[in-house]
Amino acid sequence: MTKKAHDTPLLDELKSGPWPSFVEGLERLANDGDTPHARMMTDLLGQLEHSYEERRGFWKGGTVSVFGYGGGVIPRFSEVAEDYPESSEFHTLRIIPPAGLHYSTKLLRDMCDIWEEHGSGLIALHGQSGDIMFQGCTSDNVQPAFDALNKIGLDMGGAGPALRTSMNCVGHARCEQSCYDEVRTHRMIINGLLDEMHRPALPYKFKFKFSGCPNDCVNAIHRADMAVIGTWRDDMQVDQEKVKEHVAKAGRKQMIDTVIAMCPTRALSLNDDDTLDIDNKSCVRCMHCINVMPKALSPGKDRGVTILMGGKRSLKIGDQMGTVIHPFLKLETDEDYEKLFEFTEECIDFFAENALEHERIGETIDRIGLANFLDALDVPVDPNMVNHPRTSSYVRTDDWDVEAAKWFEHKQATTK
Repeated sequence: MTKKAHDTPLLDELKSGPWPSFVEGLERLANDGDTPHARMMTDLLGQLEHSYEERRGFWKGGTVSVFGYGGGVIPRFSEVAEDYPESSEFHTLRIIPPAGLHYSTKLLRDMCDIWEEHGSGLIALHGQSGDIMFQGCTSDNVQPAFDALNKIGLDMGGAGPALRTSMNCVGHARCEQSCYDEVRTHRMIINGLLDEMHRPALPYKFKFKFSGCPNDCVNAIHRADMAVIGTWRDDMQVDQEKVKEHVAKAGRKQMIDTVIAMCPTRALSLNDDDTLDIDNKSCVRCMHCINVMPKALSPGKDRGVTILMGGKRSLKIGDQMGTVIHPFLKLETDEDYEKLFEFTEECIDFFAENALEHERIGETIDRIGLANFLDALDVPVDPNMVNHPRTSSYVRTDDWDVEAAKWFEHKQATTK
């Protein structure tokens, strides 16, 4: 017999707006006949309505895991289980998606079939760390669900004080602005550090994110403890004939208003013959002109990555953007990739040994000072780490002149 639906006047109000409501999605699962996942979703809607009435959540944590793993499951136990017994346990499995988020139709169908059999049927693509979020599972079904997902090639992601599942943009698979192989870099680092994800032993969470160009489509600079951002260090590529075509189509005024005047460093100028001059030394890789005129402009040919560290949302000292640690690294040969992986291992080891409990690495750097962090990782200070060091609001510049002198001495010694 199908479980009787709860009265949900507050949730019904959420369906009255002009946009699709998540409530309708939950109701579709709840109305899927007399099945375990339908009964679970029916009581979930009842508990959610109760939460809206009381203006507080009624979930508590606990410990749930699968054999051999220390993380990846987010436990949720109901505090009002006597009133909503079918949703008394509503755990979430975090599952690692394919790098670049490339799915086959068969994989998506298999995922849905498994979760309808073992869970609530509710799947979220994707969490803040990039996980596939399989939401709504009882303690008894967590292991069978994971075993079934593992058979189709999926593995558990990160949760708790551990390395988290990573994200990369669609990258070179479909984007002409890509400056390196994001998928290879993503998989290399996550596969190599998988023990830090499955057996949590860090002071707090650590996130990698990979963007193929400075557009930063996965918001790595704001959200990743280590952001790997594609960039270039030579001149931007210009097709002057395509520039002229753009000016002829858009008009000189619009070209000046939407491209020339929007350059943050005034590095662009339009000539009388409708060709474009670029002061490449002033270019800060904001990507605006390339985004407006992708046929006329493109990243330079000498491509690589910039490594930033410390991005995060509010915690102990508020929001932080990543600070440049390596202004430029080539990623072309196997040796280049090995060097990057060795650096990530050093960063994880430093974080594990030196961070305080519940402290992100950006807060560790803020606490001990950027110079000490660079010294610990044997990274020479580089003026390119900060474009305007004396006006930077988030990087300490104590003794900057001394460090800059050391950098010039190091550069002269290594270029002889």
